[in-house]
Amino acid sequence: MAVEDEGLRVFQSVKIKIGEAKNLPSYPGPSKMRDCYCTVNLDQEEVFRTKIVEKSLCPFYGEDFYCEIPRSFRHLSFYIFDRDVFRRDSIIGKVAIQKEDLQKYHNRDTWFQLQHVDADSEVQGKVHLELRLSEVITDTGVVCHKLATRIVECQGLPIVNGQCDPYATVTLAGPFRSEAKKTKVKRKTNNPQFDEVFYFEVTRPCSYSKKSHFDFEEEDVDKLEIRVDLWNASNLKFGDEFLGELRIPLKVLRQSSSYEAWYFLQPRDNGSKSLKPDDLGSLRLNVVYTEDHVFSSDYYSPLRDLLLKSADVEPVSASAAHILGEVCREKQEAAVPLVRLFLHYGRVVPFISAIASAEVKRTQDPNTIFRGNSLASKCIDETMKLAGMHYLHVTLKPAIEEICQSHKPCEIDPVKLKDGENLENNMENLRQYVDRVFHAITESGVSCPTVMCDIFFSLREAAAKRFQDDPDVRYTAVSSFIFLRFFAPAILSPNLFQLTPHHTDPQTSRTLTLISKTVQTLGSLSKSKSASFKESYMATFYEFFNEQKYADAVKNFLDLISSSGRRDPKSVEQPIVLKEGFMIKRAQGRKRFGMKNFKKRWFRLTNHEFTYHKSKGDQPLYSIPIENILAVEKLEEESFKMKNVIQPERALYIQANNCVEAKDWIDILTKVSQCNQKRLTVYHPSAYLSGHWLCCRAPSDSAPGCSPCTGGLPANIQLDIDGDRETERIYSLFNLYMSKLEKMQEACGSKSVYDGPEQEEYSTFVIDDPQETYKTLKQVIAGVGALEQEHAQYKRDKFKKTKYGSQEHPIGDKSFQNYIRQQSETSTHSI
Repeated sequence: MAVEDEGLRVFQSVKIKIGEAKNLPSYPGPSKMRDCYCTVNLDQEEVFRTKIVEKSLCPFYGEDFYCEIPRSFRHLSFYIFDRDVFRRDSIIGKVAIQKEDLQKYHNRDTWFQLQHVDADSEVQGKVHLELRLSEVITDTGVVCHKLATRIVECQGLPIVNGQCDPYATVTLAGPFRSEAKKTKVKRKTNNPQFDEVFYFEVTRPCSYSKKSHFDFEEEDVDKLEIRVDLWNASNLKFGDEFLGELRIPLKVLRQSSSYEAWYFLQPRDNGSKSLKPDDLGSLRLNVVYTEDHVFSSDYYSPLRDLLLKSADVEPVSASAAHILGEVCREKQEAAVPLVRLFLHYGRVVPFISAIASAEVKRTQDPNTIFRGNSLASKCIDETMKLAGMHYLHVTLKPAIEEICQSHKPCEIDPVKLKDGENLENNMENLRQYVDRVFHAITESGVSCPTVMCDIFFSLREAAAKRFQDDPDVRYTAVSSFIFLRFFAPAILSPNLFQLTPHHTDPQTSRTLTLISKTVQTLGSLSKSKSASFKESYMATFYEFFNEQKYADAVKNFLDLISSSGRRDPKSVEQPIVLKEGFMIKRAQGRKRFGMKNFKKRWFRLTNHEFTYHKSKGDQPLYSIPIENILAVEKLEEESFKMKNVIQPERALYIQANNCVEAKDWIDILTKVSQCNQKRLTVYHPSAYLSGHWLCCRAPSDSAPGCSPCTGGLPANIQLDIDGDRETERIYSLFNLYMSKLEKMQEACGSKSVYDGPEQEEYSTFVIDDPQETYKTLKQVIAGVGALEQEHAQYKRDKFKKTKYGSQEHPIGDKSFQNYIRQQSETSTHSI
């Protein structure tokens, strides 16, 4: 989800690998072990939870999480919880990384010390405040100064235990005085509108004289401060929960008698340091936070056009896309945005065909074809991930779920057999599993996405042409991707491909490893199967699969997915599960409602229908065909005093678990229903209650909507790609590796004038045609330079317009303070 900022769209995303925790404090009981899980939070809003690792003080999670971040945030936090069957789960400790510090840890494994969690440090949200100092003449004629403090509103307060009923206390504090006042409690909202004014007497009339008043006022005001504390009114006996505070010295009124600003709430510093960080253990994380600032499409035309014609450049090594792969530290960095850009513009097949053909020409041994981490290999991997994910799920998910649920012992290493297990029985269990998975794969050819088939066709043709004496190379060129880099990794780590919600348990993980090894070998069609295994027990087990029918099935499958014009695309389409999970729903139609109207249900979206069920696996209670979805919109929080409410059909309101889940559901529901003929153009952003719509006050429940529906998302449910965003990412990579681009230019010049042995510093670049490559490099550097100037100008303009203390950049916004410092340094440097 992009945030609009004066013609510029800002996208935020985060990719997290949660590794393991170590040295957690022992449980104060006889076993000393704990059952722990880890959560990922945007400030205090949980957006992801790992599985529970039982009976361990050094739990290994090994889980990945990626999300687009749909709102602003201050901290990315990780909490380690200890599960308690009888009470609320207890927090052991947390890691909180400030947004402005995320780049310090970018894409590297880091151990973080767990910090103690207390209510005084758990804050989020901002406050809008106004102060006014005025002179008041009393009935006796004495001049007295009064301070008016107006609490206007708060935004983004945390939800505590599922509710937020906030109120504020306002205190005028000094060395010899402390006077407190309190707002009303605002129920069921984390964006309360208080709009209350409190008056405090600043100077005392009895001490007034011309001279003493001046002296006393200076001294008094300098030492006074306004403190605002936010609280959540709790019904529990433990008392109200602290939500945050801010302190404003009255010095701010020296220049003017009135002052108005937004402030970020701050933690309360009560001086108590309860536990050393070392006492709580540590957590290993790898965090990649990305923020893309995307201009309108016309800004990217020169660079985008240069990239899109890469497939037509002769030789392809002189193209802009290939050059990106040459200068990036890792080919994967270049492959991700390139593939997404080419998929968006329908150019991925000719581009991959061109770079794959070039790689095949450079390959000397047919047995090593596509075995390296080249740009071609990484681009094909990325295309399979994007275009083939639904195909992968349809093919493998039923078999993987059966293996996880049936939990049959499959250990065939005699050394690792558990007591009571039988080797022959285990081999038979494993053989049945392998057969199930193998047949699911080899019978799925008709479902393989067209874009993958077209790429496999070009690989097969290029390999067969290059190695005409090897009859099997046309198969191995394709199997090295579809088996080795697509199906086998998904079987080995199903959680990384969303086939399972979490990392599997050790026994299932071992079973999947053995299945993956066997399927990979079956798909490779290597001539000496037994030699493919280092372990003798695997070679013995593989004897089950030495029959010719397995090799024939693999060849038939590879022929089908790599033949041009292979099948009728109108084959029987199976429903594809696009998303499922628990949400809370409310039926529309009653004029008044209570909490009984809201019920937790299991929602399931396929490419055919949207259903909800009492629990997962139950028969649907209600079904909405995709073609009947009229609109999908996020509703105002005030409608039901609930966050993350979405409306996927006129008669149904749903509340998602958090902002990331809400965005995911809105996106996918919008995509599948975008082409419906009866889609609404307007909708009501609030509820119909007590005889009228809250948004427009219209009395009829069938009144036309009062707000325009959002739209414009593509109907393609597989590949929702923003071409401008991908071009911006490619620009960022070129800009990051500008020194390598310049070095490559030098290498082109060196090759053009000197035909002897290549200099070592230039040998890392593939340069087939120095003159063509130099020409492209010159265009790339010019295009990158032009975009860099646009970004710099935008930053300068924004720096001039932005006010510190505004709603967008409240006081206490450290990232903006850093930004101001950088801009000041830049301005000084340019002067």
